[in-house]
Amino acid sequence: MESDPTLPSGAQLRAAREAAGLSLSALSARTHYSKPLLGLLETGQRQIHLEHVSAYSHALGLGSALFVEPADGEQAAAEWVHRVAASDLGRGTLERLELSVDDLAAAYSTTPPSELLVRIRQNLGYAGRLMDSRKTLPQHRRLLVTVGWLSLLASTCHIDLGESSAAAARGHLAWKLADEAGHPEIAAWCLETRAWQQLTNGKFAAAAELSCAAQALAPEGSSAFIQATAQEGRAMARLGDSKRTYGALRRVARLVSGLSTPDRPEHHFRYDPAKSDAYVATTLAWLGDPAAESYARHVLADLAGATTVRPRRIASANLDLGLALVAADKPDEAADVALAAVTSGRLVPSNYWRVSEVVSGIEDRDAADALTVREAFRDVYPTSP
Repeated sequence: MESDPTLPSGAQLRAAREAAGLSLSALSARTHYSKPLLGLLETGQRQIHLEHVSAYSHALGLGSALFVEPADGEQAAAEWVHRVAASDLGRGTLERLELSVDDLAAAYSTTPPSELLVRIRQNLGYAGRLMDSRKTLPQHRRLLVTVGWLSLLASTCHIDLGESSAAAARGHLAWKLADEAGHPEIAAWCLETRAWQQLTNGKFAAAAELSCAAQALAPEGSSAFIQATAQEGRAMARLGDSKRTYGALRRVARLVSGLSTPDRPEHHFRYDPAKSDAYVATTLAWLGDPAAESYARHVLADLAGATTVRPRRIASANLDLGLALVAADKPDEAADVALAAVTSGRLVPSNYWRVSEVVSGIEDRDAADALTVREAFRDVYPTSP
């Protein structure tokens, strides 16, 4: 079988398809040639004609090595316009996926991370199928951004579950997508999320460094910028650097002053000014500042009176208050609030170490109360280390 030397070989067709990340099945759907025929073309068992190359070129898009401009300038310009505008995505497809991502981010504070991960994976699977579709350049970027947010949220859930390897892999993917899409806020959130993971692992200096790097990347005044600043304050509190801790708290206060409540305050990636007091309570408790007790009580009162119940935040606020009460030499009350946090059943593995810290503080003053909390923790979280 003699091939036309002016046309690409089967191996070149295959290389172009694989470079575009398409399977034979996906290419078949785009070209309307059967999968077996495409396989024969790529393996050299069927002669390649110009219409085959043209079908590959149209299906693989502008970035394909098979795309060659027509010699005629007017025809070439028309071909580019057609290809840039071509899309297999129906109207509203990306909008629905973006709204779904917002719903998942808003559900983060009230949904167990293992359950949320199932929903995130379903959306990632759908997004993956859309990646195989023909898209305009703006649609391609929007899809990259959407998958970036999904991957970042998945990384956060894996951190909560104590699944470090999976968290790192998802976080790395989000970072790469943010870079490809030119989205600095996702990139900043990647670093902030990693900082939180380092904080929960007891690597406070690394957490502080990552928090500062996130601030350098994030758009000024964005949610990622504010959150990274607050995270720096918490890391410095763990390091016992009161000057930098208070400095970070003052910067956060300036950033959120006059900041309006977002339309979905429960959204994980939109900073809610109401979160500010909770972060102050945590930071001051870790620093051992006596003011932590009043802040923690205020946060609990606000959460109790809120229209939306946020049990995970309440559990965390009880741990903040418990640590503050230990510092204030009130072990009995500290044991009560720690017990409330434990028996809520809303703690995630990334917070288990905080329970141990409070219980250890109680134990120095009241061994019996400490034992009660420890036993309750074992009963509610039997698989914990």
